[in-house]
Amino acid sequence: MTAGAEGTGTGTVEETYERAGFGAPVRRGSRPALVVVDLTRGFTEPSFATGADLTGVVDATSELVEAARPAGVPVLWTVISYTPAEAEGRSITWLDKAQGMRALVEGGEAVALDPRLPRAPGDPVVVKKGASAFFGTSLAASLTALGADTVLVCGATTSGCVRATAVDAVQSGFPVLVPREAVGDRAAGPHDAALFDIQAKYGDVIEQDDALGYLRSL
Repeated sequence: MTAGAEGTGTGTVEETYERAGFGAPVRRGSRPALVVVDLTRGFTEPSFATGADLTGVVDATSELVEAARPAGVPVLWTVISYTPAEAEGRSITWLDKAQGMRALVEGGEAVALDPRLPRAPGDPVVVKKGASAFFGTSLAASLTALGADTVLVCGATTSGCVRATAVDAVQSGFPVLVPREAVGDRAAGPHDAALFDIQAKYGDVIEQDDALGYLRSL
């Protein structure tokens, strides 16, 4: 038997997960919030070492934000940003593994939200130090204060901060929706694997039209 094959079953991946009871649809509330994860220039522009061309993700997210406004759906943005001491030191263990993130220093171009995004002056911006938008931040408290009962997660990267945020959102008691066109990654393989994992265990991966219809129906 090859390493890692034990317990994989004999059917297709989809059949294996269905038999295990994964993938049921989540409930959709009437008071969603839109959480846009790390669509900063350091992730959305390929000129940065940590970035990729996420023009399509920026466009899809902008469309969702514009649909959220008339419905009164709150929009919250996250950015990864480190002080110079954090970026250069050893206090954040994640930076030993993901050393490219050390370039995300506060005040730099890489940590600025992509200027193509329609952020309103009153939209909260959550500064985070790790992958999840919930870990070590006020996001859960903010969503609770806003009365949110569902979270739509957009942004980058799918296999990193989006997935981590989706996991912590559901663990914080919020049903999760991830619009497929509004998340992106540096490579297709990790992107696809993360979407499969989210759909199986943590939330619903939905199409852009479905997300827009949900927002416009409120």
